[in-house]
Amino acid sequence: MAAKRILVIGSGGSGKTTFARRLAERTTLPLIHLDALYWRPGWDPTPADEWRARVEALANEPAWIMDGNYGGTLDIRLAASDTIVFLDVPRLVCLWRVVRRQLQHAGQNRAELPAGCPERLRWEFVKWIWTYPAVRRGSILRRLDDLKPHKRVYVLRSSREMNRFLDGLAEA
Repeated sequence: MAAKRILVIGSGGSGKTTFARRLAERTTLPLIHLDALYWRPGWDPTPADEWRARVEALANEPAWIMDGNYGGTLDIRLAASDTIVFLDVPRLVCLWRVVRRQLQHAGQNRAELPAGCPERLRWEFVKWIWTYPAVRRGSILRRLDDLKPHKRVYVLRSSREMNRFLDGLAEA
């Protein structure tokens, strides 16, 4: 894979951060965790105009792996990427992973989040994961279908498919 700009998207709990980290280890491309840049201490979000400008600057870098959602900047990231990996994992798996993450890191800062943003489980986040298949999945798949003639698009639906994808990079 000669990819230089790889976008990893999917529901909360789909495994974006872990997958992107493993992908970065295999490709040596710089890794950008959007969560680390969007949130300020105390879970204070970056203002929308400032966030778009920051994502645009990041997307213009010559090489990266970028993981995260943030629908307000998806257009920028899709346009700039040459490869898109959509982790289309069942919502119950996503919910289980988020609950497990909460139990493992409750009240602590995860490495991919800024200081002052301890792990917490919010009802809004659980609801977002639960409604993701009905509210967001279809539109994302349609957008990806439109991009297939111009970009490499991968839809991975399980940990097994993610592992096969990563193993395939090692063999290439």
